[in-house]
Amino acid sequence: MEFLPAWPLTITPLSSFGLLLLIGSLGGYLAHRISWLPSITGFMLVGFLVGPSGLGLLTESVLKDSRILIDITLALILYRLGSSLDLRFLRQSPRLVVIALVESSLTFSAVFTVLWLFQIPLALAALIAAILVSSSPAVLLHVAHEVGAKGPVTETAKSLVALNNLLSFLAFAFVVPVLLAEQDASWQQILLQPLYLLLGSALLGGAIAYGLHFLTSRTQTAAQYKMALVVGALMLCLGLAQQLKLSALFAPLVVGIVVRSMERDEVVSALEFGSAFELFFIVLFVFAGANLHFAELVAFAPVIMVLVVARSMAKWFGVSVSSVLLGQTVRTGASSGLLLIPMAGLAIGLVQSSSQLVPEHAAVISAIVLGAVTVFETIGPPIASYAFRLAGETEAQASAALASNQPQHPWQAQGTVDVDLSALYAPEPEDAVPLVQAEPKRFKFWRW
Repeated sequence: MEFLPAWPLTITPLSSFGLLLLIGSLGGYLAHRISWLPSITGFMLVGFLVGPSGLGLLTESVLKDSRILIDITLALILYRLGSSLDLRFLRQSPRLVVIALVESSLTFSAVFTVLWLFQIPLALAALIAAILVSSSPAVLLHVAHEVGAKGPVTETAKSLVALNNLLSFLAFAFVVPVLLAEQDASWQQILLQPLYLLLGSALLGGAIAYGLHFLTSRTQTAAQYKMALVVGALMLCLGLAQQLKLSALFAPLVVGIVVRSMERDEVVSALEFGSAFELFFIVLFVFAGANLHFAELVAFAPVIMVLVVARSMAKWFGVSVSSVLLGQTVRTGASSGLLLIPMAGLAIGLVQSSSQLVPEHAAVISAIVLGAVTVFETIGPPIASYAFRLAGETEAQASAALASNQPQHPWQAQGTVDVDLSALYAPEPEDAVPLVQAEPKRFKFWRW
């Protein structure tokens, strides 16, 4: 009976997407039942539980087949992050570039030094350090949405995360040739492959961004199609990047940056994806949790713990000190530095890219980076939530400030209030002149 399905049934990418959402939703629900546990941590815990290191419901082959879902998720997140970075604003405010360079350099140096002390090969240590420079746009956007954060610190943090993701990818592209040289690769592969990856992805992202800007600027009256145009452009960018063997991470980031920098009015860059955007966050973090391997986490646990401390201190210290030296308040610098501590999206993507470029080191890179991601995704959301409260930009704080600034009416005050009522019964002065009402004007349909 050929019309019957083959048995046993296999989990396809479509069914794995539904499974990731269902499992993640349960994890998020359980996390909300525990006041101190962030929802992202709940997503990763249930992902680890059903992954290969747990119950094995999601096998390695299923996770590999589901990779396209993560590529779509990262493309949307990185585009959304890139659209918060305006190159024209950076020219007018170069202090953000200075802060990003200081913070990224300090983070790279701290991570590289720790790995060198643990006797990790220098080229491999440099590659891991380049990956760990990146901060998590997913955590920043997710927690900001949860607490309703709005304000200068939130926007500054978005720009800094976009910049250090850009710097992380550039550092990654420059370190890859060193690892390829150690494997006796040809000079064409050593020099041309990273150059093709970097410049090709930038050109592809710029071309897609120009086409998107051209279409949206001529269809401004049809606002209902903006979302379709943006998602369609990103899916086209992702498909072409895979066919051309370019970076599916860097190209969407460039699309967002170029679109924002080309727009005179915020036609597309200010577009919000809405509640449906949360679905992709759930998929990303459940997938990240399912890719964790318990044995590797235990083996590299000392390195991971020291890296977490060193990276956190480097980012917080670099942003705080450089911000204060450039004229910002201590509170602004400290809260901005805390918002750069979480790490997830780009790091997960670069681990996958490095596994393809240098498969000999894939196990070590995955163990250290994904182990650090696990810790940062556990401590990152509460740190980000505290940073938003420290900056005073949460929705609850804004509502409280608005209520305290409203003038208080006499009937809202406690106790008795003396009100002058003399004007209600004061006698009319004797010399008052009676008001003569003027004769009303008449309207005429014609004029003589």
